[in-house]
Amino acid sequence: MPEPTGTYAIGTLSWQLTDEEREETLNPESGGKREMLVNVWYPADPDQVKGKSRESYPGELGEAISLVFGIPKQLFNYLTLVSTHVVEGAELSMTETSYPVLLYSPGIRSTRFQSMTTIEELVSHGYIVVGIDHPYTSAKVSLSDGRDIYYVPEPEFTTSAEVYENNVTGVGIRAEDARFVLDTLTEWNQKASGGMFAGKLDLDRVGIFGHSYGGATTAEAMALDERFKAGVSLEGGFWGTVSHTGLKQPFMYMMTGETANSLDPSYSDKEVVFYDEFAPDLDFVMRNSTKDTYYLTVDKMFHQSFTDITLLSSMFDRTKIGSFHNIDITRSYVRAFFDQYLKSEHQSLLEGDSSRFPEVKFDQTYTHKRG
Repeated sequence: MPEPTGTYAIGTLSWQLTDEEREETLNPESGGKREMLVNVWYPADPDQVKGKSRESYPGELGEAISLVFGIPKQLFNYLTLVSTHVVEGAELSMTETSYPVLLYSPGIRSTRFQSMTTIEELVSHGYIVVGIDHPYTSAKVSLSDGRDIYYVPEPEFTTSAEVYENNVTGVGIRAEDARFVLDTLTEWNQKASGGMFAGKLDLDRVGIFGHSYGGATTAEAMALDERFKAGVSLEGGFWGTVSHTGLKQPFMYMMTGETANSLDPSYSDKEVVFYDEFAPDLDFVMRNSTKDTYYLTVDKMFHQSFTDITLLSSMFDRTKIGSFHNIDITRSYVRAFFDQYLKSEHQSLLEGDSSRFPEVKFDQTYTHKRG
C-alpha cells in the first residue's frame, strides 16, 4: 500500500450501533431496529505504534469485489495477508485539542474498507474518519450476535422511473444512517461519556464523502442536515431532497472520463452507472447550490478507480496510469478539499488544472467560487 503522507500514525476501533428510533424497513421480517457497523480511524502518535502489528484488509473486501465484478471471492483470500498502516486500539494522539471529523459511505455491494488508502491519508493529516457499513446495501455486515447480513439485490423494475424512486428510498435510508452516526458521535463527544473521544471530536468541522451510492448518500445527507459542513461525492447520483434543493455547503463532485462521456446524448456506449436523470439532476444541484462547488473529470479512470481496486489486482488496472498514481489522484483532491473547507488552509490544487495530475480537468460550467 502507498504510504500516507501525513505525520500521524493511524489507530482504529469498531462498533456496532443500533438506532432505537428506526425500524429496519429493508428487512421488515427481522422485526428489529436499524443496525449498522462503523470503524473509527483516528490519529495516533508514531512512537506509540512502533512494533505493534498492523491490521490487514478484512475478508469483507473479497465479498465486495465478488459482488461488484462477479468474480469468485476465493480469488481474493490473499487480501487478508496485505497489511495496512492501521493499528487496532492504538492510543488517540493528544497533539491537538480536537480533530475534524469525516464520515465515509461506501458504494452499493461494497464495504467501509474499500478505500483504505484515502482514509489512511486523511487520518495521517489529522482527521478522524468514521466508515459506515449499511446493512442490506453493503456487501456483508457481520453483527456481534453472529448474524451476517448480506447485500439484497434490488427488485426487477420495468421502467427507469421505478428504479429512480427505489434509489430515492435506498439513499434516504443511508442518509439517515449518516445522521444517526453523527448523533452518536455527538454523544461520544460529551465529557460525561468518559470515552476516548470525549471532547476530542470537533463537531463544528464535520464533513462527509462517499463513492457511488455512498456519493449519493453524501449529497442527500448534506441536503438534510447542515451539521455536515462540506462534502465530496466520488461519482454518486443525486436521489432525493438534494435533486430539488441543491446544497448550502461547499461540495466537490469527481467523475471519471468514461462516465462523463455518457452524459453526451450522442454517445451510445453508456457506462453502467449512467441513468436518464443523471444529467438534469447534476445540472440542477451544481447550478442551484449556494456555496462553492467543484466539478472535476478524471480521464483514464473508470467508476471503481475511486476505490483501492487497482492496487488489488493487475486485472483492474484498466487506466494504464499506474495504480499508485490512480490512488494519489483520489486521496490528494479529497484531502485538499477538506483541508480548505474544514481547516481553512488554502489549497492551490483546487485553483485549476495541475501538471501533477494532467488527467484531472476542472469543468468551468459547474465549478463556482460563491464564497
